[in-house]
Amino acid sequence: MQALKKIWIILTDPALISNYLFGAETMTDWKVGSPISFIIKFDAQTFIDKGIVVENIKNHLLEYKYWSGFCGLEDKPENYSLVTYKVQIMENIISQFTWTQRRFVSEESRKNSENGLVSILEQIKVLSER
Repeated sequence: MQALKKIWIILTDPALISNYLFGAETMTDWKVGSPISFIIKFDAQTFIDKGIVVENIKNHLLEYKYWSGFCGLEDKPENYSLVTYKVQIMENIISQFTWTQRRFVSEESRKNSENGLVSILEQIKVLSER
């Protein structure tokens, strides 16, 4: 159970999110219906990604609608994807984390997300093994 709690903290603590999400400043209370903002500075530009918490089952499931300022598309409902984090215990001290993102607005958006996800998941793994 400790492993689940540790991963959950990594996924929801803004100070830790900054470590794996390209230095993003994250603002939310993670309550269902609450807004989320990810402020990311990249190549001398500031991007504001945002969303709304859809589901939160502490230490197990977090789901939110997500729009990226980097995608260049208008901030409207059809341009939001759905991000899901699932954390589950596999053995006493081994846990599994699954990140799913669905409803991409374009193939380019999917590719950009997949490229960034490799680094993100590696950093989450490093943080969880400390």
